[in-house]
Amino acid sequence: MNAVTMTAEAPRHVRTGTTIFPVLVAVSAAVFLISNITATKGVQIGPFVLDAAFFLFPLGYVVGDVISEVYGFRNARLAIFTSFGITILAAVCFYIAIWLPEADFYDNQEAFASVLGLVPQIILASLAGYAVGQLLNAWALVQIKKRTGEKSLWARLLGSTVIGQFGDTLLFCAIAAPVIGVATAGDFINYVLVGFAWKTALEALLLPITYAVVGAVKRHENY
Repeated sequence: MNAVTMTAEAPRHVRTGTTIFPVLVAVSAAVFLISNITATKGVQIGPFVLDAAFFLFPLGYVVGDVISEVYGFRNARLAIFTSFGITILAAVCFYIAIWLPEADFYDNQEAFASVLGLVPQIILASLAGYAVGQLLNAWALVQIKKRTGEKSLWARLLGSTVIGQFGDTLLFCAIAAPVIGVATAGDFINYVLVGFAWKTALEALLLPITYAVVGAVKRHENY
């Protein structure tokens, strides 16, 4: 009987390429998801009324600016909708986990539900604000770039930030304010203006970092 030699076929995989676009999408989604959880806490620092995501959320706009500048509006929209979908999935999973009966030895059900039981109005506010704000930000940046070309990066970064952050902050605050305890007109105006001013100012301060990241990504992508 002749021996039959079997040669195993080498495993094959689809090449992912060298682009770092998926990494930026992952960072964008992570920032948005974490912000949704931390934003459920209202905070007051001196006279300023904020939510606890105030220090993190501007990072999402920095990443959004990089994606819009380097990859264009179509890919920025893809990143936004991906982050949007992941956050909805997370919220559904949180509610299922809360609903599942806790074990006899588990004593943290109330704390678990308090932290992860995202209030529907907060979810709606965050999703609406994020989608509108990020889309406005990406659209404005691309439109300004059509006029300036590769020049005046600072103008399109700041211009798109003002437009996107205002739309985001106003819409989020209008929906979320009653949930976190902002009850008076004065507190609401404070909440909107302080949030908008803080996020815009922080992104302006982060402009050198955004410049550096945009430059690094462009070099990596042989822009």
